[in-house]
Amino acid sequence: MASIHDLTAYILRKAGPTGGMELHKLLYYAQAWHLVNQEEPLFPDRIEAWPPGPVIPDLYEHHRDIWRLDAWTLGDADRLTADERESVDGVLDAYGTLGDAKLEALVEAEDPWRDARAGLHPIELSHNPITPAALRKYYGSLATTGDALPIAELSWDDWDMPAATA
Repeated sequence: MASIHDLTAYILRKAGPTGGMELHKLLYYAQAWHLVNQEEPLFPDRIEAWPPGPVIPDLYEHHRDIWRLDAWTLGDADRLTADERESVDGVLDAYGTLGDAKLEALVEAEDPWRDARAGLHPIELSHNPITPAALRKYYGSLATTGDALPIAELSWDDWDMPAATA
């Protein structure tokens, strides 16, 4: 299983400079789709439902004062297996060009983050987990029903976009 640091190094190598919060959302989607497609977690780290979206606290502690990441020396992108690379590449292809504001709007419209934040004020800090079971259930249902609209076909005109974050 890849480490969060190896995955971060891989994403930054493939995607180039990326905002910290955007990185967390890409890792969140990579975890979700890897759980659905490979039936196992991509990484073991906890994901929490913070106000701006999903955050992996162990990763955040290493970049909390760095808002735009260019490279990641704590991991080795070459350690990923072919299946792990395939999961991340698929997420980068589908979500990688959206940017943080659109990713935040998308996450906040989906059940795993919303359920983990239920009852909280919109800006209240939370350490509530977004569990692998919640990810597998929600994204697995999207995969099996075929009702999900491809990301590229979403119309963003009617979305309430959050303020851009780095």
